[in-house]
Amino acid sequence: MFNPEIFKAYDIRGIFGQDFDFDFAYNLGRAFVSLRQLDGDCSSSRPIKILVARDMRLSSPALNDSLIAGLASAGADVIDAGLISTPAFYFNVSDQNADGGIMISASHNPKEWNGFKMVRTKSRPVSGDSGINWLKDNIGQAIMPAEKVIAKQLADADKSQLKHDLKFIDIPAIKPLKIIADAANGMGAQYLELLSEKLPINLEKLNFQLDGTFPAHEADPLKEENLNELKETIIKRGADLGIATDGDGDRVFFVDNRGELIDPAIIRGLLAQIFLKDKPGSKICYDVRPGKITVDLIEEAGGIPIPTRVGHSLIKEKMLAENAYFAGESSGHFFLNLEIGCFEMPMIMIGKMLALFSQSNLSSADFIQPYRRYFHSGEINRNVKNKESVFNTIQKNYADGEISLLDGVSVTYPDFWFNVRGSNTEDKVRLNLEAKEKTVMEKRRDEILRLIETC
Repeated sequence: MFNPEIFKAYDIRGIFGQDFDFDFAYNLGRAFVSLRQLDGDCSSSRPIKILVARDMRLSSPALNDSLIAGLASAGADVIDAGLISTPAFYFNVSDQNADGGIMISASHNPKEWNGFKMVRTKSRPVSGDSGINWLKDNIGQAIMPAEKVIAKQLADADKSQLKHDLKFIDIPAIKPLKIIADAANGMGAQYLELLSEKLPINLEKLNFQLDGTFPAHEADPLKEENLNELKETIIKRGADLGIATDGDGDRVFFVDNRGELIDPAIIRGLLAQIFLKDKPGSKICYDVRPGKITVDLIEEAGGIPIPTRVGHSLIKEKMLAENAYFAGESSGHFFLNLEIGCFEMPMIMIGKMLALFSQSNLSSADFIQPYRRYFHSGEINRNVKNKESVFNTIQKNYADGEISLLDGVSVTYPDFWFNVRGSNTEDKVRLNLEAKEKTVMEKRRDEILRLIETC
């Protein structure tokens, strides 16, 4: 048995041993093969080829065995890529010409959690509407056999992406910057280590030992407390820049030399301008949460900004539909749409940002300062009785603003703009608001929160 709430909009995720077990992983493998067969885009002349990989969580190795057994029992040829980051997983699915893949990971969630990210050929995402809900409705309840299935092992899967990504990095343009990186005992340590060996930087490593108990802190850089060690070390060592990654390594964050987090919306906008030099006039995607600096920088560079719903799989689906070249999510996901596939490529993003900072004699803090144009509320969660009632109330009370219903409710005025969207699994809404002035941000933030609390 399993808790149906583990089926999310972007992946499958829950507390291992409570929400799902080894039998669930076995049955998921079987159901995933059926899903790919129904898709009709796999070769009929050979068995379906599925690549699996895992992160460093304590339950991941045994779940990996169960998943492989389920895939094999349904007739799939299975490639085991082993212990790698999620971006390396995406790359290897495409590089191996697999018909799909499943990554065992719960990303940034606490140590008790685990889950599954699924993709099709070329690592095209499987989201709620494009397969996860089907899996929820069609997963079986078989008992996993005791016999262990041995899959084909993929050697050096962690290193395979490096050669590809280095082609997009101007190594001579990077100065010998002093960098502090905190991998939070997660999978980002793999590619940070590999990349640093190829770049002329001085890297000091924090929490690089892979450890699914997360002994230093949670692997979620969006929580301010998880950046404290990195910030303190940057200031103590007089470093030029800090880098933080999350549990499975698909999100990357930058901290300036003064120990201040650089808003991912700023990083997204700067990267957009870099990639627009490669492909002028390209479409660039960004999620609906306020981060107007991104739109400013896209338009200044002659790009076409395309808003998307929140969620890595939803953004990638939009990128593919629009043939967008680059995209960034407010939570630190940065994507490229290349021949190899459309997914997160953090090594390229890090290399591009290091080259950009190296072009200036300014410190990273001084370089970033002109882009800190707006005041942001941060994401604020509120429990509510009825999410739809909240959305209707906001539309009624802010009917004179420019309204979008792409993801929740977004409202834009000349001096402030905000988005309220619902949680996929809880009776909760999330407010993100931005304004030109701090006083306006605080006033409108408090005003909208009071309105939500009355619903």
